[in-house]
Amino acid sequence: MILPFDDEYFMKKALQEAEMAFEKGEIPVGAIIVIDNKVIARSHNLTEMLNDVTAHAEMQSITAAANFLGGKYLKNCTLYVTLEPCQMCAGALYWSQITKIVFGATDDQRGFTKMGTTLHPKTKVISGVLAQEAGALLLRFFAERRK
Repeated sequence: MILPFDDEYFMKKALQEAEMAFEKGEIPVGAIIVIDNKVIARSHNLTEMLNDVTAHAEMQSITAAANFLGGKYLKNCTLYVTLEPCQMCAGALYWSQITKIVFGATDDQRGFTKMGTTLHPKTKVISGVLAQEAGALLLRFFAERRK
């Protein structure tokens, strides 16, 4: 039996955010944060638009979720992000004490696992959810940039 609200369901929503970033000329990474099967934050990369290297999708979602919850800790929340978080985002996720992170494509150059960054010890990580779709969007973006 397939549950209506599984990791793929929410990752598709994160992919929709990544598509929005793509359309804006941003590196196509999308993120959402969920609590009790309810989306409380959605975002995508805005580093070009805001001229801010910290405006990653995850950072935008962390701030929006904290504002929604009225506190800085994201306990019982799950982040769905199309690309493995970098060490900056992993650090912010560590401090947020987020319960679960689900990501799509791995980042073999700048991902938190490659960089040796640790997450909060209670944070559960699931990787590879819709990784092919997320990776294909990134490849298409960079192929178009090289034209």
